[in-house]
Amino acid sequence: MIYQNIAGKIDKASSIILGCMRMPALNKNEAADLISHAFDDGINYFDHATIYGDGEAEIRFGEAFKDTDLKREDVIIQSKCGLHIDRQEFDWSKEDIIESVEGSLKRLDMDYLDVLLLHRPDLLFDPVEVAEAFDRLEKEGKVRCFGVSNVTSGQLELLRKYVKQPLVINQLQFSLDQTQLIDGGLYMNNMTTDRSIDRDNGVLDYCRLNDITIQAWSPLQKGMFGGCFIGDPEYKELNDVLKKLADKYKVSPAAVAIAWILRHPAKIQPIAGTMNKGHLKDICDAASFRLTHHEWYELYLASGKFLP
Repeated sequence: MIYQNIAGKIDKASSIILGCMRMPALNKNEAADLISHAFDDGINYFDHATIYGDGEAEIRFGEAFKDTDLKREDVIIQSKCGLHIDRQEFDWSKEDIIESVEGSLKRLDMDYLDVLLLHRPDLLFDPVEVAEAFDRLEKEGKVRCFGVSNVTSGQLELLRKYVKQPLVINQLQFSLDQTQLIDGGLYMNNMTTDRSIDRDNGVLDYCRLNDITIQAWSPLQKGMFGGCFIGDPEYKELNDVLKKLADKYKVSPAAVAIAWILRHPAKIQPIAGTMNKGHLKDICDAASFRLTHHEWYELYLASGKFLP
């Protein structure tokens, strides 16, 4: 596994994160086994959200964690708040942020979160309220570090004007199929393709300039929730190159797809959402080799892009 320091706030964070959205599908023993295997594979970073299983993912993780040999200080626990699908709104109000964190800690049966992310932007957010919530949570020792998810550079800049804590994470969609984070810069000023459209206010470069680590959600997905592109016949050229490189490095095609993300100098952390131990091990193999500059571009072009 590769480990990295995040903005001087989090030391030795695994470059690959286990996303716990699907953990409610496991019983307590299965979840404990998966957590232990993930740690043995080098993963010490676990991602949650209040919305995952309507809180059941945090409950299952908290129950299962007690049945592992791990200590709280061995792991990095992250959760996200702000999504309320039940009432069809996003909420970054001071009260909701604080209540969400207290709820997460109760479900996890833990005293603090290492990282709290605001989960998709509340169109009515008041940065002063966010700052007040963060100050209180930090003062009470309930959250060590703060960040966001799916937030533009402009929204980050507005938050940073009022929030005194460093915003150290921005969780965004990124994969060989979903490359909009990097496409705009390549195709800029090009009227022949809509890949030239700036879809996120240059958030990748903004995050790099401001020491904000990007975490890639759905790193093996096609579309938003369209399933995995690995082995999909619609992605034949991409899968041919993935297999060729998998054979070269003696890993799985999934490992190559994750290694493509790890190869980017922004030190992006892919979030693996699998609950299958074997698949997780395959994904972790991505940290055992480094794609060449040429191989990175070969995969990018095989995913349907072109050089302008």
